[in-house]
Amino acid sequence: MSFIYKIILGLIVGVIARAIKPGADAMGWILTIVLGIIGALVGGFLAGMLGMNANGGFTGLIFSVIGAIIVLFVYELATGKRRIG
Repeated sequence: MSFIYKIILGLIVGVIARAIKPGADAMGWILTIVLGIIGALVGGFLAGMLGMNANGGFTGLIFSVIGAIIVLFVYELATGKRRIG
């Protein structure tokens, strides 16, 4: 059951991060889920570095979205996609 929970949470976090970050990110729902899951890992790492507890709850969601936005910027740099604007 926790695997399904992680997939759903990854989708939610990925969609929120893609909505917040400016620019067009052409990726499907599977990459959005992967983005959210990796973003949650990065966000958890950042929370640990700051000495905060991000295990679930609203704080965990915020750090997950911040981590996903960071991953989106890295993805954009790695794939060479440039923002037009």
